Amino acid sequence: MPKASQELFITREYSGFSLDLRNSEKHLQQLPKLAQTFAAVHAQMQCIEAGDIKNPDEGRQVTHFGDRAVYASSELFADVEAFFAAVRSGELLLNGKRVSAVVINGIGGSALGPQLAQFALRGPYWNELSAEQRDGNPKLYILDNTDPAGIHDLCAVADWSTTLVITISKSGGTREPRNNMFALQAIYERAGLNFAAHAGAVTMAGSALDQHAETNGWRKRWHMAESIGGRTSETAVVGHVPAAAAGIDFGQLLEGAVLMDEWTRDPDPYTNPSYLLAASWYLLGDGRGDRNMVVLPYSDRLVLLARYLQQLVMESVGKGTDLRGVPVEQGLNVFGNKGGSDAHAFVQQLQEGRDDFFVTFVEVLEDPAHYNAEQGLSMADYLHNFLGGLVDALASKNRPVMTITIEALTPAALGMLIALFERAVAAYAELVQVNAFHQPGVQAYKLASGDMDALAQALQKHVAANAGSEGPAAEIAAGLGAAQAVEGVLAKWAVNGRSFGGVTVSRSFDNGTWIYAFRGGS
Repeated sequence: MPKASQELFITREYSGFSLDLRNSEKHLQQLPKLAQTFAAVHAQMQCIEAGDIKNPDEGRQVTHFGDRAVYASSELFADVEAFFAAVRSGELLLNGKRVSAVVINGIGGSALGPQLAQFALRGPYWNELSAEQRDGNPKLYILDNTDPAGIHDLCAVADWSTTLVITISKSGGTREPRNNMFALQAIYERAGLNFAAHAGAVTMAGSALDQHAETNGWRKRWHMAESIGGRTSETAVVGHVPAAAAGIDFGQLLEGAVLMDEWTRDPDPYTNPSYLLAASWYLLGDGRGDRNMVVLPYSDRLVLLARYLQQLVMESVGKGTDLRGVPVEQGLNVFGNKGGSDAHAFVQQLQEGRDDFFVTFVEVLEDPAHYNAEQGLSMADYLHNFLGGLVDALASKNRPVMTITIEALTPAALGMLIALFERAVAAYAELVQVNAFHQPGVQAYKLASGDMDALAQALQKHVAANAGSEGPAAEIAAGLGAAQAVEGVLAKWAVNGRSFGGVTVSRSFDNGTWIYAFRGGS
């Protein structure tokens, strides 16, 4: 294996891609010792693509790498393209009119990936363009929570009579998109519209959502693979449907991802960019994630990259036990926004504060426009020079930095970035010996919130049966338990004037304590 610092730099002609770790050289002196380890890592990466069970906790294969290599030639790909071609052409009409908007209803990977692609490739003002400027493509809105504010805000701009709603949920039981689905259905029904004619689903065949959509005669269903998890689904139908809705060339995105897959089948961590990334994460964090990963794209359109990588990295490697079941509390924190905005925010701490991080810069060389500034320099010149200056300043303090460069922010380049980080995460998980493809912590919160749901239901009955009573939450909770949880539920209900069985919850502040009152009823 080569050891010279220039070997910490990988570049390819396609999309002008490069990965530069030379400014982290002092921190990567132990890289040659990982040679034997990476032989084992490479073997396990091959097992993923060979179809072995690589999610042992759930007994599943992991197929997103291999599936995307053939997806563009599949009937499913052609069906998605044909559906949205009909939307663009006006062949598909809603209530006799062209489709004006598509609402994507999802959460986690079903929203973060589509949000990243939409913002990166269509920009922040897509929905403000005219239909002609959008080449006939509809507006795109993405709901990603069970916060009623999301639907409330959407109601202010949506014409429901010409809006499609696509719910993306692998199991169909995930509470957040399920809540949105029923809330949207009620909105359509109140408007005298047939929700089913406006509704589509991306889900597993036979799931609760699939059955609901079939039973209720929804306009469209697309089936996703059980072997592809949400956070690695952007290059599958989960990412394709929102992208196609906005007219994004998803075939090109797949081309970039598949090409990165090919590059990263190289067994040598010095020439395989995903292995080099994974090795650097391991060494910089002492194999325990002791340094935070700060993601700073010097591109406004990549502002959502850090949010996307938070899920991809942290949900994959943030695990309480290793593959042997031994407690380890592994993880790798990810945060960031964009440069140079962050130079006026948290970069002060990076430069002079705690030495507990490494920075991943991402630069896009091609500018969409040219605007002169001062001193003979353009706006883009200043942005590049701010990036270079920050790299030099951090390197002068021996703060580890790495830089990823792409020539232009195209669908293919975005596909490359997604695949690069997906494969780096999978390799890193092998280094630290955790299952990258399950999320027991997410299930734990779902179970705990289920207990809260049961408490809220019991409290509803208590309110309905106790009209005229009042008191602090601690007293009300005496017969229910969980005083602190009861306080939170009652506070929400009181502020929003909720009623149960004709009994309304209100509150007043008395001597430093909230007093809750149940008024009304027969």
